[in-house]
Amino acid sequence: MRRGDEGAPLALIEKQRGAMRLVAVDAAAAALGLAPGLSLADARARVPDFAVADHDPHADARLLARLADGCDRYTPMVATDLFDGLTLDVTGCAHVFGGEAGMAGDLARLATHWRVTVRHAFADTPEAAQALARYGTGEDDLQALPVAALRCDEEIVTALTRAGLRTIGDLAQRPTAPLTARFGEETTSRLARLLGRADSRITPRRTLPALRCERRFAEPIARTADVLTVIADLAREAVATMERRGKGGRRFAIRLFRSDGDIRDLAIETGQPARDAGLVQRLFAERIDALADPIDPGFGFDLVRLAVPVLEPLAPTQLHLEGGEVSDGELLALIDRLSIRLGRGRVQRLVPRDTHIPEQAALALPAIEAPVPEAWPAPPPGEPPLRPLHLFDPPQAIEVTAEVPDGPPRQFRWRRSSHNVIRYEGPERIAAEWWKRDDNAGLTRDYYRIEDTRGRRFWVFRHGLYRESGDPRWYVHGLFA
Repeated sequence: MRRGDEGAPLALIEKQRGAMRLVAVDAAAAALGLAPGLSLADARARVPDFAVADHDPHADARLLARLADGCDRYTPMVATDLFDGLTLDVTGCAHVFGGEAGMAGDLARLATHWRVTVRHAFADTPEAAQALARYGTGEDDLQALPVAALRCDEEIVTALTRAGLRTIGDLAQRPTAPLTARFGEETTSRLARLLGRADSRITPRRTLPALRCERRFAEPIARTADVLTVIADLAREAVATMERRGKGGRRFAIRLFRSDGDIRDLAIETGQPARDAGLVQRLFAERIDALADPIDPGFGFDLVRLAVPVLEPLAPTQLHLEGGEVSDGELLALIDRLSIRLGRGRVQRLVPRDTHIPEQAALALPAIEAPVPEAWPAPPPGEPPLRPLHLFDPPQAIEVTAEVPDGPPRQFRWRRSSHNVIRYEGPERIAAEWWKRDDNAGLTRDYYRIEDTRGRRFWVFRHGLYRESGDPRWYVHGLFA
């Protein structure tokens, strides 16, 4: 927490149980006897002069997420702990930073850039590390911690204290069965995880990627050309691994760690699984060129990481006799480049859906993630198409005159113009998808392909039969070329 504008102690307040209460205090306020849970009136009576600010839990969550991203440089196993803590599984990682002491020193350096106060601890279990960081005094003695380190409900902590069980050591010396019978199974379960008697592990906030490569630098790099060179090296390393596994990737993510703790993320996608290092490098170069804000290296990047979240099967490619790959992927390569330059949602592909409702028969998806479309149904050679290529969304209402109630239109008015029908085909009757609706609701549609006196062809439908609706409506749904 930051100090007040004039160096006064600072506390964050929030309305709880009908009164303004302290929810967090800085070190100076804590030294004066202020603590979370105290009402603002009581706090003012104890310490008249201290600064207050409204508690913003959403801002806290954003800050904690930013700090968690920064700690990703140490290990991908990062989990959030309540609204003010992080838990890192650094098994097998500490040696990269010169041991646990070196890692703690580097974290303290970054905390200075982040302008936050950090309390840390190393332990064999996540619960033990959390307890030592929150309640420890620097001696790393779990037995001496207060029972509040179990983080049980206040009623349980009060009951344990009244029973003379004030420290974790007092609980650890007692048989489990009596403790469970008196204070509940949750209490003994928390104690077992804290002491390492039960299996305990964290749930990372991010899913671990299927493949990850990284480069660390003793001297940070700052030039974009150097970053692209490192990306090319990482891509070749990732491609070699994917070739051994017979897999490819469709999404490649680069994370650039600045020496001051800030992070920049870049990602590219391909329309089909790929393991071409040159392609990955070119697409990242396109991605960097298309950035609205250039990459700000600050004092330089000391870590560059390439991750492939998911690997997909990719068979070996047949070669020409004279060399070179046999591939019809030029269109897919164009889609990749356009999607990187314009944005993944700007280039779309129509994918057929299993429905006979016309406006729902095709789904527009980003072309870079949509599967290769199936063959679309086509009319027999020499015959006109059964449906127009472009549909109005939504269909446009028209006024229709018909000879019989459920018959084809003879005349209709659309956009202030009258059209006399000289030819028609239909009806093509489409019922509502009653099997997808619990109430069996929906009206039948009768579609007609019609032509007016000027040769213009329309696709119109009547929404509902007269026995379904006393006053069915007519709509034009599309135009034939």
